[in-house]
Amino acid sequence: MEINGIAHIFLTASNYQRSREFYRKLLPFLGLKPVIDTETTYYCVGGRTAVGISAPSPEHEGAGFEQKRVGLHHLCFRARERTDIDELHAFLGTLDTKIIRAPREDQWAPGYYSILFEDPDGIRLELNHVPGKGLLT
Repeated sequence: MEINGIAHIFLTASNYQRSREFYRKLLPFLGLKPVIDTETTYYCVGGRTAVGISAPSPEHEGAGFEQKRVGLHHLCFRARERTDIDELHAFLGTLDTKIIRAPREDQWAPGYYSILFEDPDGIRLELNHVPGKGLLT
């Protein structure tokens, strides 16, 4: 067996309304199309994957994300073109987000170029471009 990528990722937001507004701007910019937008779920599909944002259970509302705890470390989207990274960098200036690392090349694979930023909960998001298939087959 060989899987065919990731079907979807769901993130639970500490403040759903705040995160939904952020992702309503970011995900369509990245080419994902909204298919669910309710008071508890925002879900977009595109680029052979889907990303969903959900409201927390009442006892976890307002809880903070900690990158080094067990669970998600960060989420990385793959760009088709290197210039997409620079486009996103300019777009992020219109959002209330923290840029952790401006676009730069890195050692992860030949030609690896990426930007790293945070969503409203501090979940780190990355967009990268690797020429050709990179390390993926």
